[in-house]
Amino acid sequence: MPRSSVAVPFALALVVALTGCSGGGVHGKPGASGVRDPYFPKMGNGGHDVTHYGLTLSYDPKARHLVGTAEITARATQNLSAFNLDLKGLDVDGVTVEGRVARWNRAGQELTVRPHDDLDQGETFRATVRYSGDPETITDPDSSQEGWLRTADGSLALGEPTGSMAWFPGNHHPSDKASYDIRITVPKGLQAVSNGELKSETTKNGRTTFAWHTAEPMASYLATVAIGTFRITRSTMKNGLPVYVAVDPTQVEASKKVLARIPEIMEWEEYNFGPYPFSSTGAIVGRPDDADYALETQNRPAFPGAPGTELLVHELAHQWYGDSVTPKTWRDMWLNEGFATYAAWLWQEDHGGDTADEIFHSLYKGDYYESKEENQAVWAFPPTKPSDAAHISDGPVYDRGAMVLHKIRQTVGDDTFYDIIQGWAATHRHGNVDTDDFTAYVEKKAPDKDFSEIWKDWLYGEGKPDHP
Repeated sequence: MPRSSVAVPFALALVVALTGCSGGGVHGKPGASGVRDPYFPKMGNGGHDVTHYGLTLSYDPKARHLVGTAEITARATQNLSAFNLDLKGLDVDGVTVEGRVARWNRAGQELTVRPHDDLDQGETFRATVRYSGDPETITDPDSSQEGWLRTADGSLALGEPTGSMAWFPGNHHPSDKASYDIRITVPKGLQAVSNGELKSETTKNGRTTFAWHTAEPMASYLATVAIGTFRITRSTMKNGLPVYVAVDPTQVEASKKVLARIPEIMEWEEYNFGPYPFSSTGAIVGRPDDADYALETQNRPAFPGAPGTELLVHELAHQWYGDSVTPKTWRDMWLNEGFATYAAWLWQEDHGGDTADEIFHSLYKGDYYESKEENQAVWAFPPTKPSDAAHISDGPVYDRGAMVLHKIRQTVGDDTFYDIIQGWAATHRHGNVDTDDFTAYVEKKAPDKDFSEIWKDWLYGEGKPDHP
């Protein structure tokens, strides 16, 4: 039975919400419980657009207990009698909307909120959710883990694609980006690292509070909190960009050399991709058993153990492609991963390794990977059509996505190609895009070229194209 904050049956509560009206007599209706993403249809919510999250968190790693308050500022995109937020696990202790107590109901990952008064279309409102409990670790359809991951001395929150709903309520779909203020209180002696800029660090009564601010829009799957003991390094690049790096003490020596290359990599990426879209950069390096993958968490990617140079290049490239220019749905993951993969190819090409063309042909011939299965997997599906949610991070999204970019480069030449990838990042800075947006942009930038075969064979076509 769904839990409710009041002793009123769900159906009756819904009737009350639907028949309630604001002062102008406007009757609202409930917002949708999902945005019908092709792979995660329940994620996200209709009827409102979140513009800011103010998260106040307190975590005790020993007790594995999180206490949180989420102040969510949003704009109603329709007349609303009720709206939904995504929240998996945790206990809701109370909800207010515009300072007035609101009814609420839980059903699976859906938290349905019924304000005291209807919300008018276009109205900006603030919802406050108080919650607590032991945050969950979520197992993805591909069997990887995300959400709130327990580590040797704390925790690591990773959100791609659905994990952020394990530690705060929100509109958890990449199409709804927002600014963030995240305050995290932890036992003295531990650090709490998040996105954006560290605005303050204060200790009182044996606990330390870290206040982080992210001004640029961020999709919730890119939000992170890393709690533990870290060696913190702060520096500044030649152009004044702050660099904030947090490294688990066990990984300091192993990661020292590669992390020292962050300014070099960033300068190379700005030269190739255009101005960096955020106010700081850096990295979070945990222990190898913290997670099974690295993630391009905004401002500072998270790594389980010391990363290699090409992985660091890949995750930092995501700051342009994926973090700033974010897909409208999970179907368009190749616009993240194909670009970041190709960035690593370009890095190799510029730093004495194989050229992008050599890598492309090695993949096409089937001798890039050691195993026959991995080489064949590149052609399992088009980069735009993963077979289901379990495969949105499979090889075709990365490798074949990068091959699409190389085919474009072959067609237009280097000068126009770099104009395209830089212009794409600039035109859609801090926005959301899909594959149709990209193909239209490419065709506009090179109107004298015919891309129909590339789109048909490499982007949308099933199987291995007849010719490289």
